[in-house]
Amino acid sequence: MSAPAPSPLAIVDAEPLPRQEEVLTDAALAFVAELHRRFTPRRDELLARRAERRAEIARTSTLDFLPETAAIRADDSWRVAPAPAALNDRRVEITGPTDRKMTINALNSGARVWLADFEDASAPTWENVVLGQLNLIAAYSRDIDFTDPGSGKSYALRPDEELATVVMRPRGWHLDERHLVDAAGDQVPGALVDFGLYFFHNAQRLLDLGKGPYFYLPKTESHLEARLWNDVFVFAQDYVGVPQGTVRATVLIETITAAYEMEEILYELRDHASGLNAGRWDYLFSIVKNFRDGGPRFVLPDRNAVTMTAPFMRAYTELLVRTCHKRGAHAIGGMAAFIPSRRDAEVNKVAFEKVRADKDREANDGFDGSWVAHPDLVPIAMESFDRVLGDKPNQKDRLREDVHVSAADLIAVDSLEAKPTYAGLVNAVQVGIRYIEAWLRGLGAVAIFNLMEDAATAEISRSQIWQWINAGVEFENGQKATPELAREIAAGELGSIREEIGEEAFAAGHWQEAHDLLLRVSLDEDYADFLTLPAYEQLRG
Repeated sequence: MSAPAPSPLAIVDAEPLPRQEEVLTDAALAFVAELHRRFTPRRDELLARRAERRAEIARTSTLDFLPETAAIRADDSWRVAPAPAALNDRRVEITGPTDRKMTINALNSGARVWLADFEDASAPTWENVVLGQLNLIAAYSRDIDFTDPGSGKSYALRPDEELATVVMRPRGWHLDERHLVDAAGDQVPGALVDFGLYFFHNAQRLLDLGKGPYFYLPKTESHLEARLWNDVFVFAQDYVGVPQGTVRATVLIETITAAYEMEEILYELRDHASGLNAGRWDYLFSIVKNFRDGGPRFVLPDRNAVTMTAPFMRAYTELLVRTCHKRGAHAIGGMAAFIPSRRDAEVNKVAFEKVRADKDREANDGFDGSWVAHPDLVPIAMESFDRVLGDKPNQKDRLREDVHVSAADLIAVDSLEAKPTYAGLVNAVQVGIRYIEAWLRGLGAVAIFNLMEDAATAEISRSQIWQWINAGVEFENGQKATPELAREIAAGELGSIREEIGEEAFAAGHWQEAHDLLLRVSLDEDYADFLTLPAYEQLRG
């Protein structure tokens, strides 16, 4: 085979990184360039379609299952491809970014799967994008270790048979990679950069290890977007010379529109599908985003009051289990985001009981696995699923034919009795500022108030501030949600942070920038589709 021609892509405005040449090879960049040439025009069309659909929802304030795909839902004969051995038992999955320490700890965590995240748990600095890829390559070749500069503690991989199976999550379709552009100066979609570099370098290596290139697909809004991913997979497998069906994809059902197209999404990906996942914060964010013109019946209470037992959330999760098992796919549950405290045993005790109850519910409802954010939660979630599964790898034989969910059930937000509170507004401002500040420093997974927060948390926080103000919500203390109240709370929070961390640390951070950005996306009349789009313009590196 002759050497590949130099890539038609250019790296722009990026400082050279150590060992980047191992990731950004001419051959790998030529592959990404070809993905970009073939598939970015369709990506652009699908983003335009999102806007059209959102306008239709604004006009009608409703959603329904698609009449044009009724035949796919009615056809009981089709199934997704059987799960490969490495993905057949997914009872506990740990999530996190792909920095060096996390890579080792996640693989060693005892979880069956690690969601290696280039999306919501990773701020897309060029360093995170490239070195995250390098860390995964190094992990598969067992050429990775880490010594904590603070504690001196060393980390190394356990034997291969004890390591979690990696399922990698690329960025969503809406995000571009500003450091990689084509000859016309157009940026390459971040999804194709993340997928392309990972697949090119690791597909064959993973097959040699008895596993494969497995992916989580985020922010999907329709079966047509799943079809685009499927076409990417078909092309990529032929390009690098691995068998068709090598790729397996799990789709996050974290948008309200995708909840009405679960079967169609599995159908489009059926030769490459391995399951669906029930996210929480992004799903609620999507409801606010799509039904923000829908009046009082779509106003959500405080985010922590919207548990997975809320009727409309229960409809969504039960429909997901039934859909997956009907089609032979895994149903993966939501996140336990608690971060154990090293100082407060009582906080841990209460939180662990909540995690246990949540995982017991998921296992009893028929889910085949679930997510945790911290290694200390792996045994708790494992116990819940072990109790239900025993020696079985999953419970896909539980068809949940007792579940019947109507189109209206999925958007019955007004079935909740809880109301927005003043404390909820304060919490949304606090978490929003603290998360955005860390994100602007290049951190995507951040511990805030004993919870591991990612970009989805910031999205629901700013969306609730926006929604409550635009709905004229009156809180229990008689105060009304207004821009002035949000600014007052934000100013107070900024002062509290300055006092909490000291003047020097405050000056070294991005606190004013984070404060201003949160207020901008929370108070602007024009609702920004994604917080990360304006935030990316301010992200350095």
